[in-house]
Amino acid sequence: MNRNYEQERKDTWDRYMVELYELAGQEILWREMEGSTVLISGATGMIGKCLVDLVMLRNRVSGKRAEEKKGIKVIALSRNEEKARKRLGEYWDQDLFQYVSCDVNDFIPCCGAADYVIHAASNTHPQLYSSDSVGTIASNVIGTKNLLDYGIRQGARHFCFVSSVEVYGENRGDTEKFREDYCGYLDCNTLRAGYPESKRTGESLCNAYRETYGFDFVIPRLARVYGPTMLPSDSKAVSQFVKKAAAGEDIVLKSLGNQKYSYVFVTDAAAGILYTMALGKPGEAYNVADEASDTTLKELAGHLAEIAGSKVVFELPEEEERRGYSTATKAMLDASKLEELGWRARVSMDEGLRCTVKAFSRESPEATE
Repeated sequence: MNRNYEQERKDTWDRYMVELYELAGQEILWREMEGSTVLISGATGMIGKCLVDLVMLRNRVSGKRAEEKKGIKVIALSRNEEKARKRLGEYWDQDLFQYVSCDVNDFIPCCGAADYVIHAASNTHPQLYSSDSVGTIASNVIGTKNLLDYGIRQGARHFCFVSSVEVYGENRGDTEKFREDYCGYLDCNTLRAGYPESKRTGESLCNAYRETYGFDFVIPRLARVYGPTMLPSDSKAVSQFVKKAAAGEDIVLKSLGNQKYSYVFVTDAAAGILYTMALGKPGEAYNVADEASDTTLKELAGHLAEIAGSKVVFELPEEEERRGYSTATKAMLDASKLEELGWRARVSMDEGLRCTVKAFSRESPEATE
C-alpha cells in the first residue's frame, strides 16, 4: 500500500473511512476484479455509494502505477444525475469512473462492457413501499431482468443480486435465526408483501438465467443496514432514530419496540457483498449480519437516546407509514455460512451508531441528498 495513503488511513478518525481503507487493502477481495469493470446500479443509495467509495479508494491505495496494473473501472447507475453529482461528485472527472443516468426498470442503455454487475437499486424503506408500490416491485423484478440481460449482452462474468432478510418472511416460531434454506410465512395478498415477494422473484430470475444462459451469480442477503451513507429520505426506523439523535432530539418509537432484528454497519455489508463475489460459490445465497448487533427496536432507540443525551418517546404512526412497516417481530440472520468464507463483522453497533450520528449532524456533508 502506498505510504502516503497508509499514513492518511492512520490519521483519519472517521470509522467509515478507517473501514474503507482496511477493506481496500484486503488483496483477497480484489484479485479477480483487478483490471475489470464493475457496473453498480443504485449507486447513490446507501449500499451503492459505499461500494463506489470502496472501489474508487482501492484504485487510489493499490500502490500500482497505471502502466503496471490497471485499476477497477466503476460504471455507476442511478436515476437522478443531480443527486449523483452531490453524492459521488468527487469521482466525476476521474478516469476510472463513469456515471450513467437511467432507470433500471427501462431498457439499460449501452454503458460499455462490464465484467461484474451488482444490482443494488431498490426501494428499501417503508414510505416507498406504500407510496411507490409498483416501483418497489419493478426494480426487483423488471430491473433485475434488464440488468441480467445487459450482463449477458456485454459478456459479464458474474452477477450479484443484493437481496434482503425480508425474503424469509415471518418467523414461524421454529427457529431462532434464519439460515439460507429457511422459508417463513408471507401473506402475498397485501401491499407490504411487494418488497419481499419481488426480492424472492429476483432471486428466482437469477437462477433461471444461470440455468438458461450459464450466467453465474451470487446473492448476499443483507440484514438491516445502517451507516453514514444513509439518505435523509430513508424512513426505516433506524434511520429515523439516527436523524433524531443527530439533532439532539428525543427518539420517537412508533410501536412497543419488541421487534428483534439483525443489523450490520454499511462497510461490513459492503465487505459481505465482496466476499460473496470473490469467494462465494456461484448460485448460492449468503446471509450478511453482525450477530453481535441483534437487538430490539426499543433497545436500539434507547442506545441512540443515550448517545444523543435525550430520551425515548412513543408516538402512533401515520397511516401511510404503518402500511409500509414490516410485520415481522423476530427476524435475525445466521451468518455462519458467510463467516466460513473468512468474513467477519468489524464494527460494533455502538461504534457504528456513533459514526452514523456524527455523519448526520448538521455540519456533515453527508446530511444532504
